[in-house]
Amino acid sequence: VLVSSGSRHEAKYLSGITHFLEKLAFSSSAQFASKDEILLTLEKHGGICDCQASRDTIMYAVSADAKGLDTVVALLADVVLQPRFSDEEMEMTRMAIRFELEDLNMRPDPEPLLTEMIHAAAYRENTVGLNRFCPVENTDKINREVLHSYLRNYYTPDRMVLAGVGIEHEQLVECARKYLLGVEPVWGSARTRDVDRSVAQYTGGIVKVEKDMSDVSLGPTPIPELTHIMIGLESCSFLEEDFIPFAVLNMMMGGGGSFSAGGPGKGMFTRLYLNVLNRHHWMYNATSYHHSYEDTGLLCIHASADPKQVREMVEIITREFILMAGALGEVELERAKTQLKSMLMMNLESRPIIFEDVGRQVLATNTRKLPHELCALISDVKPADIKRVVTKMLRNKPAVAALGDLTDLPSYEHIQAALSSKGGR
Repeated sequence: VLVSSGSRHEAKYLSGITHFLEKLAFSSSAQFASKDEILLTLEKHGGICDCQASRDTIMYAVSADAKGLDTVVALLADVVLQPRFSDEEMEMTRMAIRFELEDLNMRPDPEPLLTEMIHAAAYRENTVGLNRFCPVENTDKINREVLHSYLRNYYTPDRMVLAGVGIEHEQLVECARKYLLGVEPVWGSARTRDVDRSVAQYTGGIVKVEKDMSDVSLGPTPIPELTHIMIGLESCSFLEEDFIPFAVLNMMMGGGGSFSAGGPGKGMFTRLYLNVLNRHHWMYNATSYHHSYEDTGLLCIHASADPKQVREMVEIITREFILMAGALGEVELERAKTQLKSMLMMNLESRPIIFEDVGRQVLATNTRKLPHELCALISDVKPADIKRVVTKMLRNKPAVAALGDLTDLPSYEHIQAALSSKGGR
């Protein structure tokens, strides 16, 4: 079951509700006295369960033997619509969240933190810029009443999709009728009042966190102290036609860590490998990411290096953004398109990924584009499309996230000027 509900919808609520719901998923419900009972029921069908929340969706997933379809749909309906949220479960969730927040700050891999920071910088205090993790001070304020008032607005039939892979469509529809249709949720079915329909407003900006990274990974082979920078610009939503050129561009930039072994198949021909990591050996990482939502998107490059070389690193990354609008070789473009198609096809070998793909597409557009349709769209991308989307992207203010020793970090104005002066030429 996928629900159109995530941290972006928490504007009028305490932030962190989705994080709570993710942790509370598959706990006791109307029919099951405890999490153990749910797991035992699933075990009879060789099943496992998982819940994942993102900025705009929360997904309750079960993988089990197809013969157990009835049991699984009944269980999912119960878990999503009739959770108990007992006092003991709430307390355990508070502890789990506090522990996770501590762990986040101590991880050698700052990726989750940087992703939060770049979203906060790009969409200041609105929609996808809202924090995905529950702030420590809110852990005690979120209780059953708060959760119910949120669920009443966002867990409604028009915001839910039941998706299945490896079963007959008619069987799934039958189960949906039996277990989901007309079920009164535990929070009642009063009319929704407060649904947040605001559209993401890209603001650009900078979020800096000065942090001593010298003791982050002490071990047999400690990573040296690094400063991490992420620079992003607004791209487009996954509903727009430009989404495919942006996906190709992201593939073309590619990149990764300087320690990643392997040849061309690992993306060693991407721009961030050839122009950045191969030429500047002091850089530890240069990776491109593309986040896309229903109403906006963000293309960013994450780079890390020794604190003394931050200024040079920022210059190199801004230069890569500007070079995106320059000449584009036919071979380079074809390679990126082929890589994107092969990644798409390889991902869709895995059933959990197909399930998520079906669910998310139907949730957003009520239809599903099939892999061969997507491959045809990728094949159609021309150099002019890439140039067009980059030119549009470079008109925006940048979003910057910086973490670590920031003594030598250039000012935000400096980064903005570097991107706009060349971008406007």
